[in-house]
Amino acid sequence: MAGGGGTGRSGGRVRMSVELPLWRALTGYRIVTLCYALVLFVPAYHEYAHPLGAALYMGVLTLWTLGTWNRVSSAERCTGRFLVADLVVALGGILLTGVLDTRFRIEDGAATLPSVWTAGAVLGCAIKGGWRWAAGAATLVALANAVEREGLPRDTLHDVLLVWVASIAIGYVVEVARVSERTLARALQIEAANRERERLARDIHDSVLQVLAMVQRRGAALGGEAAELGRMAGEQEIALRTLVAGGLVPPRRSQWAAGALGALGALGALGALGALGALGALGDRPADAPAEPLPVPAARPPEGPCDLRALLAPYAGHAVTFSAPGTPVLLEAAAAAELAAAVGAALDNVERHAGEDARAWILVEDEPDQVIVSVRDDGPGIPEGRLADAEREGRMGVALSIRGRLRDLGGTAELVSVPGQGTEVELTVPRTLRKSEV
Repeated sequence: MAGGGGTGRSGGRVRMSVELPLWRALTGYRIVTLCYALVLFVPAYHEYAHPLGAALYMGVLTLWTLGTWNRVSSAERCTGRFLVADLVVALGGILLTGVLDTRFRIEDGAATLPSVWTAGAVLGCAIKGGWRWAAGAATLVALANAVEREGLPRDTLHDVLLVWVASIAIGYVVEVARVSERTLARALQIEAANRERERLARDIHDSVLQVLAMVQRRGAALGGEAAELGRMAGEQEIALRTLVAGGLVPPRRSQWAAGALGALGALGALGALGALGALGALGDRPADAPAEPLPVPAARPPEGPCDLRALLAPYAGHAVTFSAPGTPVLLEAAAAAELAAAVGAALDNVERHAGEDARAWILVEDEPDQVIVSVRDDGPGIPEGRLADAEREGRMGVALSIRGRLRDLGGTAELVSVPGQGTEVELTVPRTLRKSEV
């Protein structure tokens, strides 16, 4: 099981960051253990049966370690071929010890020529390929030690088992970490897809669905051909609500789905606005009167600070009272626009459910660390369980247009409603912009 290391990308896949420290640690381990092997070899140089041969191998080991130190710094550089060559160098040193050293020193428990450097080759296999590669490399090292010692005395068996268990444990941990990383990446993809679906659903709810509902009501009121057009608008509203509420955005095709829903929203908005203009012409204007221009969607808010009062003031009217501080209430433009849209959704609910005679009040509170906007009405209130029923029916005004927006901003939306005493929605957004910064 080969895997990546660090935080870069390989083959389009994000690699786990936990591997990068392991590769760096292995690089340091190889350098340190090389120094340790040289420290053991130099004093015992004249005790070897063939000291020149032993020195030649130690020179090769030194050049190999220093020349390939960067090959074990990442998974891309540490290829399978390199690991095989590295393991051959380690196994060759163990087997050469039985030829170049004296039998007395071998039986006395003297270290092999590569000594503990051998464990680095095994650990490289563990990090690169998991516990199976580690088990295979550790087994080969154990067999080489058995050949060199002509058996496995207690001290050698202890060292071999230590390398075997440690390398397998590290390999297993790496495999588990890779699985966890893939699971986390998948969960993040699903979360991102769900957030995008909710954002699209909010936009559709705030534009297309509301216009379709208005077309349906106006058509039913006007009758005749307009009634048939209203009926068709009602059918399209139900179908679109089902799509929005059903969560039919496949996580692996979120970009395609986002484009499809965006196109559906745009086409639905144009068709519904055109139908609304037609109904207005039938009911409110003479046949020869010029058509009124369709409303132009609001432009995307600019970057930087924005006075929230300027976005909320247009909501004020004969039935809506707006109260705000006398000084600018500054928020980032995107956050202010989303908060204003949530207020608009709350007022739309007041207009649709509280009745034409209901009054509403908007109150803005500018706190040092947050901005609070309250929308209160004197309507009949919301019956218990009505919001849950609305979500099941695909009516996501509160769930998406209000609570969803505030959740994405890191804020909260609290709704308090008492039957017969009206409803209050309190929207809280944490402040990320201080007035002194402007």
